[in-house]
Amino acid sequence: MDMKTTLATQGYAAIRPATQPNGGAGRAAGQSSFGQVAADLEATIRHGEATSLDAMTGKADPHALVTALAQTELAVETAVTVRNKVVEAYQEILRMPI
Repeated sequence: MDMKTTLATQGYAAIRPATQPNGGAGRAAGQSSFGQVAADLEATIRHGEATSLDAMTGKADPHALVTALAQTELAVETAVTVRNKVVEAYQEILRMPI
């Protein structure tokens, strides 16, 4: 065996653990992160709805209402933008030649 083959084998052996799946931990972390984003979006929307109801009954000041609605609007616009990018990427994949 020549030196280049030995070095290549050693390099591959050192890198191989990094390329192997680690029992779904990476997938779970991705789902957890996406789940956290979805939970934050839901919490922002619920907070905006609660503040709107409080403002209608006179329990919240107009400034709190405007702030909550602006945060809700920004969160929804962000979610729609991300969704549009995902759909666009999917359509681009469908257009790829086989």
